[in-house]
Amino acid sequence: MKGRVLIVAGSDSGGGAGIQADIKAVTALDGFAMTAITALTAQNTLGVHGVVGVEPAFVAQQMEVVLTDLGADALKTGMLASPDVIVTVAESIARHAAEKPLVVDPVMVAKGGHRLLQEAAERTLIAQLLPLATIVTPNAPEAEVLVGFPIKDEDDMRAAGAALIAMGPRAALMKGGHLNEDASEVVDLLVTSTGVQRFTHRRVPTKHTHGTGCTLASAIACGLAQGMALADAVARARDYVRRAIETAPGFGAGHGPLNHAVTLDADWRR
Repeated sequence: MKGRVLIVAGSDSGGGAGIQADIKAVTALDGFAMTAITALTAQNTLGVHGVVGVEPAFVAQQMEVVLTDLGADALKTGMLASPDVIVTVAESIARHAAEKPLVVDPVMVAKGGHRLLQEAAERTLIAQLLPLATIVTPNAPEAEVLVGFPIKDEDDMRAAGAALIAMGPRAALMKGGHLNEDASEVVDLLVTSTGVQRFTHRRVPTKHTHGTGCTLASAIACGLAQGMALADAVARARDYVRRAIETAPGFGAGHGPLNHAVTLDADWRR
């Protein structure tokens, strides 16, 4: 086991997304997961039924006691919910882990449509957290909110990625899963200041995709914590998520969870 990852995010009582998915993903990839919980949700495959936020001061305390004792090789943020929590998290990272890789998953809306980020928090996320990020991992609807224009195709994804890294992150992974859902292929773009790397895989026809964003971001953070180059961390994370979708257990009446326990071959690039 190698690679300590501190995950700052909300809990999913259904186990498919949030902190639960994060811990499973990091563990499956042989990393060590630690957490600072920002919110509790009453959630299942049919949607989010309730949310209780955690006081910002206690979020900061969770982060501080972990970082000053166990330490971290990378961090990942997920559901942060409010402006006060975002400011607190950004200050804690700057104080205790400024040089560590940071994956920002800008969780805004749950798959069932429940809003997980207050509208007032969007500008705070852009101003306070994105400048600290090694990589930001929005889906298309989230990216549209952040950049302020519609994303309909790969050209739009490229433009949005460039707009995002202009806000401070070193890279943006533009996820295309929400675009052209009838297409047989999913295209993601890794956008940096030096160019664009295109990743593709076959679209898996399934409704069991709950938690894919959380899982992918944590898998990337695990790779960075283990010393992988960014593109390699993204490639391995995408491979892991694809296989987890392909072997999903089929639980629940709605959007079901992935199989986070799936293992990769020794040659994961295959």
